Amino acid sequence: MASREVIQYETPLSKAFRWFSAVFLAFYVVWTVLPLFIMFMSSFKDLLEAFKIPAVGDWAGVTVFFDFTPTTKHYYELFAHLGFSTYLFNSLVAAGGSALVSVILGSMCAYSLSRIDFKGKGDLFFWIISTRMAPVVAVMVPLYWIFRQLDLVGTLPGLILAYTTFNLPFAIWILKGFFDNVPYAIEEAQMVDGATRFQALRAILPLVAPGIGAFIVLCILFAWNDYLFAAIIGSGGAKTLPAATRELVQPQNIQWGQIMAAGVVTTLPMMFLGLVIRKYLVTGLTMGAVKE
Repeated sequence: MASREVIQYETPLSKAFRWFSAVFLAFYVVWTVLPLFIMFMSSFKDLLEAFKIPAVGDWAGVTVFFDFTPTTKHYYELFAHLGFSTYLFNSLVAAGGSALVSVILGSMCAYSLSRIDFKGKGDLFFWIISTRMAPVVAVMVPLYWIFRQLDLVGTLPGLILAYTTFNLPFAIWILKGFFDNVPYAIEEAQMVDGATRFQALRAILPLVAPGIGAFIVLCILFAWNDYLFAAIIGSGGAKTLPAATRELVQPQNIQWGQIMAAGVVTTLPMMFLGLVIRKYLVTGLTMGAVKE
């Protein structure tokens, strides 16, 4: 039997929409990537070369933008004289510690809310997520007073606790949807064989591992990019990269080269992390979106 070819005619509206989508995506890529590219290139430029004015007729400034002698002195200044190795370590510990604590406590709480029915469960769940709705500045003063009384200001444990305060409700809210998507029959079979509730929880953790991994990345991103907590709660001995970068803007001058280098140091780890686990991040974030 001869196969029949299906001929699809493209309407003018669909063709216009396709071209509009292509132009929009191209503009979005340039809008997103170009600032990062300029920041990366400027971090290797001397101050005079970074602010060099294009020649007459070079409207795009392409020639003068690439005409420079690369230097790593800005990175050397950051790590040799400005202590950015310490700030990088503080950012890693604060972000990683907060993500770990939030996921461990949030998993147990989300599992309880997903599997156990009790009076006031809906109200409790709404109260938990409502604490995440409050803006940070609204609770900063009482939080600072509490942390000051506990001698946690300027310490890494205090900064981890501050990040956990806002990451934990989000963890409970997100992880509950992951546990709701796992059939309860799996745990029932485990408990029929003599497993405890905690052992049943451990048995289904591999099923929600992509979701947990995705949320760990989100927690790390929230804590890594935070400035307010780092500047107030972490001031002094627990200063992180965003707070340290802000101090490069001084009343008498602005260290543009060092600021560009600090931006690269702050941005690259999270970009690398996102590229490495991008497949698992998408898989985890789509878990629980559709209930079977």
